[in-house]
Amino acid sequence: MLSSTCSHSLLPPRFHKTRVSSRHGPLYPVTRSFRIFESHSRTSNKEWNKISCFRNEDFSSRTQKSEYVEHFVPDEVESECKSSNTVKKDLKSILREVADAVSRAIGSRWTVPWTAETIMQVMLLWVAAFWFIGSWMVPFAAHIAGFSWESLTFRGQALLSLVTDVTEGVAGIMILHRCLSRFRPLPSDWFRFSLKGNWQFDVILGCLMFPLVNRLSQFNLNLLPLLPSTPVTISSVEQSILARDPVAMALYAAVVSICAPVWEEVVFRGFLLPSLTKYMPVWCAILVSSIVFALAHFNVQRMLPLIFLGIVMGAVFARSRNLLPSMLLHSLWNGFVFLDLMK
Repeated sequence: MLSSTCSHSLLPPRFHKTRVSSRHGPLYPVTRSFRIFESHSRTSNKEWNKISCFRNEDFSSRTQKSEYVEHFVPDEVESECKSSNTVKKDLKSILREVADAVSRAIGSRWTVPWTAETIMQVMLLWVAAFWFIGSWMVPFAAHIAGFSWESLTFRGQALLSLVTDVTEGVAGIMILHRCLSRFRPLPSDWFRFSLKGNWQFDVILGCLMFPLVNRLSQFNLNLLPLLPSTPVTISSVEQSILARDPVAMALYAAVVSICAPVWEEVVFRGFLLPSLTKYMPVWCAILVSSIVFALAHFNVQRMLPLIFLGIVMGAVFARSRNLLPSMLLHSLWNGFVFLDLMK
């Protein structure tokens, strides 16, 4: 307020032009105008001096205050600023080092020749094929052949489950082949399946995560328990285990430990995860593909363990760029669950 007031007060007085007549006569108008101007200029000079002195006093007080602050405050303030800046720099450097370490551990992005439209097309077609085959095609074919699920024995149900799973897997691979045919030849690190490489340690490390996945399963059940009105059903796999039918158990073991891991890894880790790296970092693609992998199982009570398991398998695949390690890890987990049911 002071500076704005002074700036307006320090403006020089405005001069008004006065016409002096050449006619003879009294000069009162001119003399009066001169006196008024003279008195006004004196008043302005006094005000100028007064305001100038006031501004000098204010400036001197500010100068003394700033000198006082500079004399007493800097040691503490500068030390705190330096320490906070050091902490910020250290935190940034640590986060950068962690990000670099994660990037080196999981590898760089894939070269993706297709766009998000192709990604959505493949995934939607796969979901539609999965639902159509499992809910309509195979049951209808069994009905035409004169079979019904209720009339089948444990071995017949296990065989029908194996046929359904194989058909869904073949349909998924055919969808991928058809949708990606115009982008061939694909880069060498796409859908790679090889025994070579140092991926064995990653698989062993992933197996050590199985107890944690099991704990997450229990936590998920406690977090989202089954409603009391929900009927408790026993799956055909559990029924065959209770019946101790070795043929049925062997067929179900083939379903969960061979068929499902192969085609699920081809779709979720082989196609979806690398495709997402065109639009996001690798670690984010691992997380998103794991969430989609968990949602595809249509079981809310198993969401958290499936997401975590998908992250582990996605990290193993991203490090090796090889589908074999993630398939093996997936197969071992399903086998672990199957053996746990046999207890």
